Amino acid sequence: MPLELFRSAIAERKQVVCVYKGYYREVCPHVLGWKGGHPYVLVYQFGGRSSTGLPPGGEWWWLDIWEVQDVRLRDGPWHTGQSHKQPESCVDRVAIEVPSLCGVVSAIGSSSS
Repeated sequence: MPLELFRSAIAERKQVVCVYKGYYREVCPHVLGWKGGHPYVLVYQFGGRSSTGLPPGGEWWWLDIWEVQDVRLRDGPWHTGQSHKQPESCVDRVAIEVPSLCGVVSAIGSSSS
């Protein structure tokens, strides 16, 4: 199940390759959480494709776990980007996060709604 694979990838700092909304993606997951009973994962995409294109160096994305397909973990360098400039409200409850991002995740995991 994608949820457990993303949980393992965060705990073990593994890269994930997957298909999301029809596009092959190479990501490093940083936060797994829930909003309204629905699971989401914050990833830093460093390779593959997206509908809007991937900027040089990569991009942060929230992925709806239920829409992720063909999830595979792999070894490789850990990728991350600049922290978000404003709090995210994608999740109400954080299930697991990358420990070194604790300062960033507190802002990301908080919700104003």
